[in-house]
Amino acid sequence: MQRNTQILRYLRVALLQLKVGKNKEENVSRAIEKLRSAVAEHGPNSSTWTSKNKNFLCILPECFNSPYGVKYFNEYAETIPDGYTSREISKAAKELGIYLIAGSIPEREAEGSSTLYNTSTIWSPDGEMIGKYRKMHLFDIDIPGQIRFQESETLSPGNSLTTFAIDEAKIGLGICYDIRFEELARLYRNDGCNFLVYPGAFNMTTGPLHWTLLGRARASDTQSFVATVSPARDEASDYVAYGHSSLIDPWAHVLVDAEAPEATVVKDLDFSECEKVRAQIPISRQRREDIYRTTKVTF
Repeated sequence: MQRNTQILRYLRVALLQLKVGKNKEENVSRAIEKLRSAVAEHGPNSSTWTSKNKNFLCILPECFNSPYGVKYFNEYAETIPDGYTSREISKAAKELGIYLIAGSIPEREAEGSSTLYNTSTIWSPDGEMIGKYRKMHLFDIDIPGQIRFQESETLSPGNSLTTFAIDEAKIGLGICYDIRFEELARLYRNDGCNFLVYPGAFNMTTGPLHWTLLGRARASDTQSFVATVSPARDEASDYVAYGHSSLIDPWAHVLVDAEAPEATVVKDLDFSECEKVRAQIPISRQRREDIYRTTKVTF
């Protein structure tokens, strides 16, 4: 049977900007209930379904099962994929028949291990884990009088790129601070990605300055769609996330912005737009690789 490539270029994407508290079970349960609502309101069987493709991708924020903070990571860390959060998320993806990028959670390398990562997992509509990504660039900053945060006090960095495909969409993953590094995005672009996804929890110092700017920059650099997915803003929390989860197109237009409160934003993406932009402004062919080169590294 001949594939309808035009249909396969489309994908409906939902970003879930979630409230996150200190009770892990409540955080996970809330995420799953919001996934159920997203599918009921925007999924293939809903009255709002206009996508030409039956597949539905939902994306959760960074640290959706845990408060974001070095003092919390060890307490909330779990092994993957046999930990509580992974088991619950797997069941939800299968129940709902969705692709799911499960933001990130603190990962313990093995039971009893003190080695922790900030890790995103990817789940198929069958509930199978089809990939995971460990945050590569740790968030270590010190802005006097505003914010000091040192992820490296408790976390280890990942060393591998992670991609997966849903039909014509090839997706590359980063987490939060990774978005500042154009080189990582370039490696994904060189590997054929046309959609970059960054669950992240920028704060109220760097968020207003750089969160949307960096998402648009990575979209422009790679001529790809970009998703940035934040927790909702909670002024009472130890670490106040900026929010503003966004979908950005390969022209660097912001297509949807979730603002600050808890919200779900949905958009149908047409990946032929990447091809159009790349043909009209062919920067990948014009790069001076005789002078500079960013090549894929095998870890």
